[in-house]
Amino acid sequence: MRLLISFAALFLSVIFLQLSSGGVGPLDVLSGIQLGFSNQEIGLLGSAHFVGFFIGCWWAPRLMGSVGHSRAFAAFTAAGSIGLMSHMLVLDPYAWALMRVASGLCVAGCYTVVEAWLNAKVTNETRGRTMGAYRVVDMSGSLAAQMIIGVLSPASYVSYNLLAILCCAALIPLTLTRLPQPETPAQPRLRPRLAVDRSPLAAAAVVIAALSSASFRMVGPIYGEEVGLTAGQIAWFLSAFVLGGALAQFPIGWLADKFDRRWVLIWLSGASIVSCAVTVMSAGLGTQAIFLAATLFGLTTFPIYSVAAAHAHDFATSEERIELSAALMFWFAVGAIFAPYLASVLIETYGPAALFTMISVGHGVLLIFGLTRMRARPTARKRTPYVYAPRTSFTIGRLMRRQRDRDGNHTP
Repeated sequence: MRLLISFAALFLSVIFLQLSSGGVGPLDVLSGIQLGFSNQEIGLLGSAHFVGFFIGCWWAPRLMGSVGHSRAFAAFTAAGSIGLMSHMLVLDPYAWALMRVASGLCVAGCYTVVEAWLNAKVTNETRGRTMGAYRVVDMSGSLAAQMIIGVLSPASYVSYNLLAILCCAALIPLTLTRLPQPETPAQPRLRPRLAVDRSPLAAAAVVIAALSSASFRMVGPIYGEEVGLTAGQIAWFLSAFVLGGALAQFPIGWLADKFDRRWVLIWLSGASIVSCAVTVMSAGLGTQAIFLAATLFGLTTFPIYSVAAAHAHDFATSEERIELSAALMFWFAVGAIFAPYLASVLIETYGPAALFTMISVGHGVLLIFGLTRMRARPTARKRTPYVYAPRTSFTIGRLMRRQRDRDGNHTP
């Protein structure tokens, strides 16, 4: 308990950061609709966020090495705050896209700092408890962030100013913490090919995971608005997705540790196709049916990244785990950059159901590829444990490496 209290400042900063960065995505969608932006322009905002996210993941360790953890965190929160407060100064979608690059940069940079700090301070004995608390904080903040748009007015200076205040508030706990700044960790080499070499199926699965989650979280409010949901109901719609993903972690983790993970991925893809169909069919059945469908969609799609990561690590050595985690994050970022814009174009052309048609096609491809890979080689006899893998920064692999190694090498 004393350990978790010592990390309270870091965790509080994460909550403020989640509320700010998680709220701007849906708020931008609702604001863009009110200001007359096209669906493609709104989708571009979501893609721009992940461009900034990728840049932040790559640049943050270098900046920490130059100026230290606290100053790097301050620089990234400043970039995010500037991006938020600038929205209502220039009402142009392409200018907003640049501001969203700043927001994505802020998220990736701040999470890199926090995770580097945690990794330097935990021990093998406290790592499991710390990571468990960190995951709860991260997921709770994400869930609350979706709800915040229910009380924010679209295209309002006050709304963006409140999000900017939350972003600035993330500075206070971390900069006042008594924890001494740790040594800057070495930047993991970014080798995207490593993920493909260790598991082509895992690399494909994280791209499809990005296709599902990034398009839903960044473009889902367009779908909600077009099927008749109010802003408050869209908040519940997005929260139901996050809640479904949180509820899925334990049962899917149990299945992934007990059975061949390729079959788990295949069955999840099949279930995701069904959940997409259910979500589309629920559009005319009332708000409760839409919320339940969103929960089912999160339950079937959200765990795919973690199952894919566990499968990839089954074929990796301990020395490769950090770089493999970074490689998997790279492929997720690639998918997340293109997914929101593609989804918005399809919605503009074919209607709101096209969002889930696109996701279904992606999971259909993953299902077929998974069956093909079943013939290519046998599954690993000794496997790492399933752990919920946050998609936060390229350095998350450092926090989870010893957890995989300590509990790993078990035969299912």
